[in-house]
Amino acid sequence: MASTSTNNSCKTWCWVIGAILGLVAFFWARSAMHGFFWPLVVGIIVAGVLAWLLVRFFCTAEAASTVGGSGSGGAVKPASASGATSTSTTKAAAATPAPIASSGAAAPAPIAPETPAAPAAKPKAAAKPKAAAKPKAAAKPKAAAKPAAAKSAPAAKAVAADGKPETLTKARAGGADDLKMLKGVGPGIEKTLNELGFYHFDQVAGWRKQEIEWVDSRLKFKGRIVRDDWVKQAKTLAKGG
Repeated sequence: MASTSTNNSCKTWCWVIGAILGLVAFFWARSAMHGFFWPLVVGIIVAGVLAWLLVRFFCTAEAASTVGGSGSGGAVKPASASGATSTSTTKAAAATPAPIASSGAAAPAPIAPETPAAPAAKPKAAAKPKAAAKPKAAAKPKAAAKPAAAKSAPAAKAVAADGKPETLTKARAGGADDLKMLKGVGPGIEKTLNELGFYHFDQVAGWRKQEIEWVDSRLKFKGRIVRDDWVKQAKTLAKGG
């Protein structure tokens, strides 16, 4: 109860201070603005925001410290272990059977009644011999599978002595490929490649190291083939990628 009343008193003071500051803001805005409405709005907003901030930072911290101090006042005493000990002792005593009073002479053991002997089981009839299983016909040997004719892959032609790759005098039927789709190939380089005899992506995709050097030596911008990886691009484009 004490912490609640203290917290309410703190909130009241915070709102009073906020109202005073809001009134100050109202008169300041009145001197800076013409009219009554907008200065009033400024004063209300300032009063509400400042009062909320004061409650937030002062009253919350005060309530938390009050609750923390009252919460650590009394310590709970541990339950006595004697109750648990007496309970376990009582259960053990109840589980132990009461001793039988001895009368000096042992009681005779009861005689079990005799059970009649079970009748002898009848002998089983002799099992009939099973008929001999007929031998299965020998399986016919399967015909040996014919070896599949190994398709010999066409051997790649050796690189020419001067490193020049295979060229074409003109594009194949259907027209030349758009070599400008290769990164780094513009209209000027495409024209040079066509003049050298290269019109299709599969031609560029088949270039080997010496052939790349041969083509690169005939271009204005050296190293463009390797740097932009025309061969890899051309392989993808030749497959429709």
